[in-house]
Order: sequence, then C-alpha cells, then structure tokens
Amino acid sequence: MIKIDDFPLTRVPQDKKVSFLSVAIVHMGMLTALDQFMLGAVLGHSMTLVDAFIAIAVGSLLARWCGFGRLGSVLIGLIVAISLLGWFGIQNAIFAKSLDVALDHRLGFGWSAALSGSVLTILVTFGFRALRIAARIAVPLFIALVAWVSWVALTGHDLHGALQLTPPGDPLSISAGITIVVGGAIVASLMTPDLTRYSRNSGQVLGVTLLTIIAGEFIINGLAILIAKSLGTDDVVSIMSQGAGGLGMMVVVFSTLRVNDLNLYSSSLGIVNAVEGLSGRKWKYAPTTLAIGVLGTTLSVLGILDRFVDFLTVLGVVFPPVIGIMLIDYFLLRTHRAALDESRRHGRLPDETPTIGLSAIIASVAGAAVGLISDWGVPTITSLLVACVVYWLCHRLFARKLAIA
Repeated sequence: MIKIDDFPLTRVPQDKKVSFLSVAIVHMGMLTALDQFMLGAVLGHSMTLVDAFIAIAVGSLLARWCGFGRLGSVLIGLIVAISLLGWFGIQNAIFAKSLDVALDHRLGFGWSAALSGSVLTILVTFGFRALRIAARIAVPLFIALVAWVSWVALTGHDLHGALQLTPPGDPLSISAGITIVVGGAIVASLMTPDLTRYSRNSGQVLGVTLLTIIAGEFIINGLAILIAKSLGTDDVVSIMSQGAGGLGMMVVVFSTLRVNDLNLYSSSLGIVNAVEGLSGRKWKYAPTTLAIGVLGTTLSVLGILDRFVDFLTVLGVVFPPVIGIMLIDYFLLRTHRAALDESRRHGRLPDETPTIGLSAIIASVAGAAVGLISDWGVPTITSLLVACVVYWLCHRLFARKLAIA
C-alpha cells in the first residue's frame, strides 16, 4: 500500500513501484478527460476541420536538478500549483454544472460546486491509491460514454454538410489553436513525473506517455471536433445531455472527479516542494491538499470556466519555456547528470542542490514575456525557442565569468 505522503521529497522505493497498467490508467486520465473533450469541442466550434487537426498534430509534438536550483524549483512548483488550481476550478465548474443538470437544478450551481469540490478534496487526501481506484472505474466509463455520444451524434446528423459550414464560434487561427492545444497538454507533461516515478523502468514510462498522447490528443480531441461541428455547439454539458441523457451526466460527474484528483494531487506535491525549498519546512500532504481544494472550489464558483480559452492560451505560453530549459539542461548541458546518476544508484536524491539557477529563471521569464507580447509566429513555439536560446547563452556566459574569476 502506498502511504498517504506519497514520497513528495524522496525517490519512490523500488518495492513501492506499481505495474504498467496502474500508472497508465491514471496517466491516461489526464488527457482522456472531459477538459480534453471540451478543448476539442472549442476547436471544432471555432476552426475548420483541417485547421483543427493541424493544431492538434503540431501541438502534440511539442525542477530542481534540471537547471533551476533550489529557489528556482520553488518558482516552478508555485507556477504549477497555481495552474493546477485553475484546472481544478474549471473541472469543478464542469462537475457542478453537470451535477446540477443531472439533479434537475434542485441544488443550483453554487451549492453543486461546493459539494463537488468538498468530495473531490476529501478523496484526494487519501493519496495515490485512491486515484488508481477512481481511475480504474472512471476511465473506462468515460471512454464508453464518448463512444456512445459519438455514435449518436455522428450517425443522427448530416456530418458532411456540417463540415462544409463556416465554424459558428469565434474564429481561431491555426496559431491560436496550436497554443491552446499546448496549453491543454503542457501541465500534464509537467505532472507526468509525479506519476511515472511509480513505474518500474524507462520502457514503461515511454509506453505510458505514448499511449496517453494517442488516446487523449488524437482520439478524444478528434471525436470532440466532429461532434461539435455536427451539433453546432461547444457546450460539453449540452453535448453529453443530448447524446446520453441523465446517465451520461452522471458519468461526466464521475469522470471529472477522477481528473480533478490528479490536479489536486500534483498541486499538493508542488506546494510541498516549494515550501521545503524556500523554508526547509516539510508540510504535511493532507492539510496542504485540503487548503488547495478550498481555493480551487472558490475559483469555480467565481466563474473561471468562462475564461477557459484565455486560461489555455496563458498556459500554452508560460510553460513551454520551463520544459524546454529542463530538456536543454538534462540532455545537452548535463549540469547535474552526474549527481542524479550517482544518487539513483543509492535510491535517493542528491544531497546538495544549487541555491538558484539564475540562467533558467531569466530564460523562463524572457521566453514567456516574448510569447505573450509578440504577435508573430506561433506564441507557444516562440516562447519555447526564445527560452532555450537565452538559457544556453546565459549558461555559457556565467560559466565563462566563473572560469575567468
């Protein structure tokens, strides 16, 4: 059994690793989820079919010991935690809206959001084992629901005619589409190590990642695009209620519960890491999760769901620089590879971490700033490239100054 603290500040012991299926089904829950379906519906409602699939294809291709240092990891942990708070608020709002519809509006949106947020938070407090139990039930149910709704929507409507119509939603360019696709998947990429650290070998990690990309990005998004065009709406609650009625609403509720488990779980790990890196104090997992759950529930009540596209756009520009810097540092500059490899042989993390990775922080801010303010190219790719170049140049410059000194 995995303990409640889930080893937030240490390597997962070998005897606590789990099977490929156990990790894969939880990881698939991040992208075979209602938010991914919602993203596909937005693309289908606002873009032509060809442009929408180009955005998916391009968007899909794109920490402490990876250049940021101890204080830099605090910054990354806080950014991840805040973004996951946003995801929790969005998911909980969908949950509450679906629950309210399923109960014939007896509770109202506000009470539904408070109830769903409380239930989700309590469940996540029980740790990773609770996530696996929920995912094993919810993932198959959600996939079955999507298959059924797809069958009903795509066989009962003139899909060919719908595909020829001008998208009824606010137009999205390919550049904007790529950015929100990246925004929908980028935090899942950063969350992936929180889950794959339970895998037994690197082959399982690769298999889990590829399976999730294929299932989430191409299948779930693709079906959502076609359904949105067929029904002429991007309102996922309406889509599910039209296709599967009250039973479909209950599956949506349960599926949202499962993916929000992941949001709170990884957000809690990010906060614990940030506090430990800043102050040396080790916060407990359970109270941290409870506090984050309360904040996320408040966001959903305040209407974060109405800012879904804006939220994805910001994520699609802010996070690519972080991942790009980690990859440059780990595979090219290899600044901490020796320490990581040595500690891995002993089943622990490195004893010492650089206080601050100034190059990584400067590059992250520069990449995100250029991506947000520039109006040329694809913002998510621009922010990634700028951050990588700035990080490499800063690293070389600081290294040369140290050598001269």
